[in-house]
Amino acid sequence: MKCKGTTFFETSKKNYKKYTSVDSSNKCNRIIKNFCKDCKRGFKIKFFSRPVINFVLNIFNKLIIIKVITGVRRYGKSTLLEAFRNELFNTGINPQNIVFFNFEERENIELCDWSTLYDEIINKINSEQTNQTNYVFLDEVQLVDGFEKLLDSLYVKKNIDLYVTGSNAYLLSSELATLLTGRYIAINLHPFSFAEYALALAEEKNTDRLFRQYMNNSAFPEAITISKTAPELVNDYLQSIYDTVIVKDIIKKHKLRNDNNLKRIIEFLFDSIGSIVSPTNIAAQLNKNSDKKISHNTVNKLIGFLVESYILYPASRYDIKGKELLSTNEKYYVVDLGLKNIVSSNRYEADLGHKLENVVYFELLRRGGKVFIGKNNQKEVDFVVQKANNAREYYQVAYTINDERTKEREFSALQNIKDNYPKYILTLDYDNTIIDGIQKLNVVDWLISANS
Repeated sequence: MKCKGTTFFETSKKNYKKYTSVDSSNKCNRIIKNFCKDCKRGFKIKFFSRPVINFVLNIFNKLIIIKVITGVRRYGKSTLLEAFRNELFNTGINPQNIVFFNFEERENIELCDWSTLYDEIINKINSEQTNQTNYVFLDEVQLVDGFEKLLDSLYVKKNIDLYVTGSNAYLLSSELATLLTGRYIAINLHPFSFAEYALALAEEKNTDRLFRQYMNNSAFPEAITISKTAPELVNDYLQSIYDTVIVKDIIKKHKLRNDNNLKRIIEFLFDSIGSIVSPTNIAAQLNKNSDKKISHNTVNKLIGFLVESYILYPASRYDIKGKELLSTNEKYYVVDLGLKNIVSSNRYEADLGHKLENVVYFELLRRGGKVFIGKNNQKEVDFVVQKANNAREYYQVAYTINDERTKEREFSALQNIKDNYPKYILTLDYDNTIIDGIQKLNVVDWLISANS
């Protein structure tokens, strides 16, 4: 991707203004996410804006720490690194001061030992000019044996600015996080939000129909591009992502001899989006109709692998009254709802309430803060968002609350919370209203709101 032109299209203008006006605690994270999605919309240069890249690089250049970009495979981490590198070229940085390695490329296999790679990088950079910054980009660095030592060794070099990506949460495991404490900033990338999905499919003018598509199809950038010209190939593309993650990132990496258990758990959790589960009850359910028994310890281990590969995201339970995290029972959300379409048990238009909850969960992650599920005495709250300033927000999500019984259930869960933090009910109903301080909002309006 080559950076050309310095003017914005109107959509880029709006996005640039929006993402440069957020509070400083979330600014870097949100600008990068937005920029990466601009790059991968499938429109190439049309939505690609140099001022956004310059702004992000300006922030990064002021941070003397390792920049770590993580997320599920095929989302655009490599595109982001390449765009950064190309912009450095365009701003006059000497090519000798830029080193770029993608460890999924065949020619770099021999460099997948950390000490060999370290020597190669040191030999490549312009070491004679110690007063010049050398930019080192390492794509899919988790494929390097001993990458922790590599990052630590490069970090201590005064003239190296280090950028890395990874498709596995092990990249930021507790061991590495301890080693690099205070030395890195992590950006986790997610598939398109609905606002971005709508921009990529601007030819569809019916917002309701578009949102129904969004809940049932993939939001991977390339999947959207494929859907425009060969929709029958989208599931093949998603299957390739699924197979790569399951086979390469999990089965081979962890040397699993029985991949059937993993696939059973995936199918179970894909069918259980928005449901509270535990390893014990998952094992019990799977053992009901199978001669092949699985223990809760095995379930717990395999779920950990799926979370590590960014296929699933966990939401822990938070006791609102006791103000503490609970150690048992969680919910899991799938990184891309289109992946459900390649699991045999999925029905395309079914389970829309839980799919809606999945959409809201990832939107809350994008907007900043830690996202939990809530417990308040005997009431369940769909989401509790802990913001950086220790403030909270509460959310209930329902497909509709037009009948009185559902309305009472959703409102009462929030009415029992005795604090003054914002409380929202998000539905597909068209009326927006406030009752007892609780804001009921149309979820589509909320998703595309420029001021959210």
